[in-house]
Amino acid sequence: MNVHPMDHIPVRPLKFDLSQSQVADPLWSRTNPEFSMFINALGIHVPHFERFLVKTMRAYRAELKDDVLLGEVQALIGQEAHHAFNFVRWTEKMAEKYPGLSALDASAQNYFAKIFAEKDKKFHIGFTSGYETFTFLGGMIILNRYEELMQEADPTIRALWVWHQVEEVEHGGVAFDFFKANYPDSEAYRRYMVLYAFLHICWETFKAYRLMVKGESCYRRFKDKARAWKFFASFAWDLAYAALPVFSRSYHPRNHPICNGEQNSIAVAWRKLYREDNDVLTLDNDKIRSMLKV
Repeated sequence: MNVHPMDHIPVRPLKFDLSQSQVADPLWSRTNPEFSMFINALGIHVPHFERFLVKTMRAYRAELKDDVLLGEVQALIGQEAHHAFNFVRWTEKMAEKYPGLSALDASAQNYFAKIFAEKDKKFHIGFTSGYETFTFLGGMIILNRYEELMQEADPTIRALWVWHQVEEVEHGGVAFDFFKANYPDSEAYRRYMVLYAFLHICWETFKAYRLMVKGESCYRRFKDKARAWKFFASFAWDLAYAALPVFSRSYHPRNHPICNGEQNSIAVAWRKLYREDNDVLTLDNDKIRSMLKV
């Protein structure tokens, strides 16, 4: 395919039905319950970062000289605002099952409010770029491993995460370009912020994941706990390994080895489904098969 997944960044104002009657079990992937728990844990602090990103982009976008990049920043703001809205609501539903989750959610919200108030412009933009490194890479990894991670899953939450990962890949280069436009000669700082963001993501996800493991009766036995933590470690490793090209001086997200013109089939089919005005708020198995023409 000649079209690169980052060539077009549409804003899709989706609102998912996350009522308890629709989504009864936070372990929504029957194919891989540990993935459900990992991505749920990751999603606790993600919407607060997304709102931090929106504040950062809005604060400094007027200084851009590149009209094309400014348009991409506007689209990124739109996508991330809709992501945050839906994931905050999903956290609220999960908090009904996991005692302590609301406190972690509030802590994440306070952290991003604090660093926006106390840190400077370079940190704001650098942290945004570093963090977006992993939302982009996570998007590619999850889409590429779709069958392994969520082939059998709740239709609503699967639809939520497919939408999120597709859009994270679409705007995966914008925060990088925004940093470069402001700090073209600060390569060492960019790399530092990639490491900083990775450690922050791992720690925040670890705290929520640990709480969820304790809250699930299916992880009472030692071997089940070990299985859960093995998945956590393996996915964190996959993210770290995928980030190695990021430290090259010639790196750009568009040229990352796992993101190119040979687009992910799920992403291509989902975009087509949306463009043709089909319902993408749920993805049951029949709809997945239909959109992939299997």
